[in-house]
Amino acid sequence: MGLSATPAVTADTESTLLLSTTSAETAPQKVPKDAFHLAYIIYFVLGFGFLLPWNAFITAVDYFSFIYPDVPVDRTFAVSYMLVGLACLLLIVFFAHKSHAIVRINVGLVLFVLALLVVPVMDAVYIKGRVGLYSGFYVTVGALALSGLADALVQAGLVGSAGELPGRYMQAVFAGTAGSGVLVSFLRIFTKAAYPQDARGLRKSANLYFAVGIVVMAVCVVLYNVAPRLAVIKYYTDLKIQAVNEEREEKGSLTGARWRSTLWDIFWGVKWYGIGILLIYVVTLSIFPGYITEDVHSETLKDWYPILLITAYNVFDLVGKSLTALYLLENAKVAIGGCFARLLFFPLFLGCLHGPRFFRTEIPVTILTCLLGLTNGYLTSVLMILAPKTVQLQHAETAGIVMVLFLVIGLASGSVVSWFWVI
Repeated sequence: MGLSATPAVTADTESTLLLSTTSAETAPQKVPKDAFHLAYIIYFVLGFGFLLPWNAFITAVDYFSFIYPDVPVDRTFAVSYMLVGLACLLLIVFFAHKSHAIVRINVGLVLFVLALLVVPVMDAVYIKGRVGLYSGFYVTVGALALSGLADALVQAGLVGSAGELPGRYMQAVFAGTAGSGVLVSFLRIFTKAAYPQDARGLRKSANLYFAVGIVVMAVCVVLYNVAPRLAVIKYYTDLKIQAVNEEREEKGSLTGARWRSTLWDIFWGVKWYGIGILLIYVVTLSIFPGYITEDVHSETLKDWYPILLITAYNVFDLVGKSLTALYLLENAKVAIGGCFARLLFFPLFLGCLHGPRFFRTEIPVTILTCLLGLTNGYLTSVLMILAPKTVQLQHAETAGIVMVLFLVIGLASGSVVSWFWVI
């Protein structure tokens, strides 16, 4: 695959790598300490935050299906969110050199808050639990599309900026995304146990999801604007500025033609990492959550079965994304090979539908679901940490954005494949 073994990216080796892109005379030699791990916590919370709006919409699907019974709510949500996000990401990739991550992320966070406010406000002043007011559905889809736009702005900017920092901050971002899924899963369990599954209970559940999302997004706005003032973030920002200035002195101002050439070089440098990420999410989205919620059933657990499987997946996804803080796989070939090996989940999960009787019981399905989450989390974290380190520091942000583009294409492709692979 044209890849060489990639060494584990520890704090020390990353500092050496980053310092090598700047002149020894001008670069500061001592990396400031991340006091109280505050920068790490901020990036974790930001990763936690940017997936929460999507999780709020999709977890409240029972409420939306009750209010709008004659439309395919979940499918419409997925298409509108994915297509808007993908289109916005393509624009960001090609014009990233003309914008600043801090602007994109702040705009995205504010748009998230506005999108999350739509549903509870509309429910309070217009819908009021009434069924069949489809004008409300179109407004909801518009709010979801706005969330897709915000997601592209925040995710691309956040992953891009984390790519300029030591790998632990990229790990924090993706551990945060997994933490978001875990929180929503436990909220779903709580609301199902505490609220009756009627119109009143579904309204309470939906409003709880969106209220939590709004609070978290407000916290994200504050924390993101605190982050640039931290000494450790300033240090790496200064390194990037030095690298950019040195490149400008050597090659001149960044023209459109040179940017297109540079973008192609970045894309070519991370292509196998991107293909790995794409494969991860084609496999995962082909199975989760559609297969788990629609194709397997339990006479014992009944409608709790899909909820518990989704929770198991999210918990193990968090475990996988947290493991890279303890051990980062050193060899990129092995990590990408692991992405291809995950294609084996297709015949294994198919066996849970049409295989021997034991395979069709709760235990094999639960074990496979946990492994799906664990491998998704670990391999995602590994590849997203390693990829930006294959390019020069001043291009690490763009490499991170390109990886997000591969990720979103994988999500969209997996959503399509989920309709066809189960026979």
